[in-house]
Formats: sequence, structure tokens, C-alpha cells
Amino acid sequence: MRIEFTVSAAADNKRIFGALRNAVLKSGLAFEPAKVNKNWPRLAYGPVLGYGLESLGEFADIYLLQAVSPQEVHQALSRAAGPLIAIKRVERVPYALPSVANLAQAARYIIEGDFSPWAPKQSLTDFLNGRQATAVLTAPNAAMTQEMPLSPYVVKCEQPEENKYFLTLQTVNDKTLKPQYALAAWLGMPIVQGEEFTIPGVRFIREGLFWRDSQGGLHRI
Repeated sequence: MRIEFTVSAAADNKRIFGALRNAVLKSGLAFEPAKVNKNWPRLAYGPVLGYGLESLGEFADIYLLQAVSPQEVHQALSRAAGPLIAIKRVERVPYALPSVANLAQAARYIIEGDFSPWAPKQSLTDFLNGRQATAVLTAPNAAMTQEMPLSPYVVKCEQPEENKYFLTLQTVNDKTLKPQYALAAWLGMPIVQGEEFTIPGVRFIREGLFWRDSQGGLHRI
């Protein structure tokens, strides 16, 4: 079963995974045991959020031993879930289908904030549509820099209103682009590589994930 859920408070991925595992354990559902510990359910959680990102929906796959309806799973997990997570959606997927962590090939982000302090000369959309859009990444020890072209990762950038963007980024050769890097390059901010790089006063919200078909089309998970 594929589970979509929300997280009620800021938490690291380890806590989120633990809360989800405990919900399955308390739900009464007959689960397939994990390989690392047969007392735990087999779960596939992800793709996990990076530092400084929020989400409108997290995903996990759980593997059950008995045929039950998505509605029954939704009810059982909702009753058992603690205060950290809330079950949003449950759907049955083929057993052999890749987990969401392996299936997701693109993500859509909502970026909100007041960008006027940086006085950008053009919109984020125009910047990313330019051929020379590049992020310059500096190593934490400042010993070296790396130029990262942005256009291969950008699927679409929209500006529905002032100080708000929808940015869809795709995976390229198993590599991803942090939305913070794209925004920092646009604003002319120095980018220090590392998990904890973010931009004060700006929200980055992962709105959705997408899988890619054999013809290159993207479809929402």
C-alpha cells in the first residue's frame, strides 16, 4: 500500500520514519517483516526532505501479508498514528512497482518570500530560462568552487503572484538540484555546499512528486 501523510511539526527524517513504523505496529495490520528486524514492518519511505524544506505530503510504501482495502488501511493507521503524522491518502499499488523513493523523477516546489532586499534585476523565471543560469558552489572550507548549470534540472518555473513561484525540478543522471541553490544563484548569494544551506525569510515547500513515463512525460504520484 502507498501512504501519503503530512507531518504536523518540524522533525528530522529519523523521527518521521519512527512515527510511521510505530503506527504500523499499533495498527493491527498483518505486515511483511523488515529484513533488518523481523519485529518491524517493511517500509520504504522517501524521497526524504532536505534541510529547510517543508512538505504538503510525504510518501511511504508498506508491505502487507493480507488483502485489505485502502479504506481499512487508512482507518487503521489513522487510529494508530501519533501526533506527529496524519494519514492523508492510501492507495493499492502493484507489489513489484518501485517505491516512491525510486519512482520519483521530479518535484514541484512552492517558493515564498520577500525577495526585494536582494533587488533582483529579473524574475526567477527569466533567470532560469536564460542559457547562462549557473550556480557557483563553494566547498565548506572554501578550498574550491564548482559551477553547476541549472537549465538541465529545470522543468518549469511559474510566478502566480508577486513573491511566489512554482518551481519544478527534475533528476538528471541520478542527481538533484536543491531549490535553495536555484534561488540563491538568482539572488546573487554565495552558496556554501552542505546540508544546512538555506535562505533566511524564504519558505521552500515541496508540493508534489512526479514519475516519468517511457516517452519522458511527467505524472503526479
